Amino acid sequence: MLSKFKRYPLTFGPTHIEKLSRMSEYLGGDVEIYAKREDCNSGLAAGGNKLRKLEYIVPDAIESGADTLVSIGGVQSNHTRLVAAVAAKIGMKCHVIQESWVPHEDAVYDRVGNILMTRIMGAEAQLVDEGFDIGIRDSWLKALDDVKSKGGKPYAIPAGASVHKYGGLGYVGFAEEVRAQEAELGFKFDFIIVCTVTGSTHAGMVVGFAEDGRARNVIGIDASFTPAQTKAQVLDIAQKTSALVGGKEIAGDDIVLIEDYAYPAYGVPSKETVEAIRLSARLEAMITDPVYEGKSMQGLMDLVKKGFFPKGSRILYAHLGGAPALNGYSYTFRNG
Repeated sequence: MLSKFKRYPLTFGPTHIEKLSRMSEYLGGDVEIYAKREDCNSGLAAGGNKLRKLEYIVPDAIESGADTLVSIGGVQSNHTRLVAAVAAKIGMKCHVIQESWVPHEDAVYDRVGNILMTRIMGAEAQLVDEGFDIGIRDSWLKALDDVKSKGGKPYAIPAGASVHKYGGLGYVGFAEEVRAQEAELGFKFDFIIVCTVTGSTHAGMVVGFAEDGRARNVIGIDASFTPAQTKAQVLDIAQKTSALVGGKEIAGDDIVLIEDYAYPAYGVPSKETVEAIRLSARLEAMITDPVYEGKSMQGLMDLVKKGFFPKGSRILYAHLGGAPALNGYSYTFRNG
């Protein structure tokens, strides 16, 4: 589906699928849980799902003649970290807006983790006191104008790379990669679990898995706490991406988004999220974060406990990365 699109390699290759035997047993043993380790996908600044998306965006950025990548995220944004990494790798400058999306006041929150790595890689990380929104932000548009006013040539990458025209391609490729790995494993996964916020990871998976009738087997766990806006954006991205790659028609019912685990706010972990992070670490030494993967892991564990998945199901958890953000929540985990 992606052969006609240019790709700039940023990842090691197909990511490993790992069976989570101890977690499966802990949750009752009625289902088999596996993780696809997108968090280990690259040597660029700790990797993560955004690199799979950026592989299809970088060729367009280079061909545009740009000299500066301009993007946006929260203070502890995985996405802006990886935009900064890509800029360093391809020899461009980087200007990223870091908005105050998370009502979190750990004393070192704006000096550690993702934003620390972003600064070390030479990006201009501009703190802006604005709240969370997955839509197009005025601060980002202003940053694009600022680069132009200084004689630079900006290339616009929206939050999460999601509403970029090529933002969904990487996770169409994810589905194709999983199918190839399933052929080697000798079975197909019954469900795929993914954290959903800005939407293109989920949307790309829907388009990719629609090819073999599994669009609705992609279960999004909302971490945005704005689920109506998020679900609409996933659908829009999926429909546009499917049209771009010549895929199957995507309907509203193809977007499955579970809204029960994003509380109390975007980026703020509940006590249940914190417990899921601890369990994942202590059962499998798999590190998840308070913003994204901790909430999708909480969702996965709770859904298994509630019998959401039929007995004997094989479930693939997409681990999208994000562990550096844990540094910004060090007080929460001061006792482990």
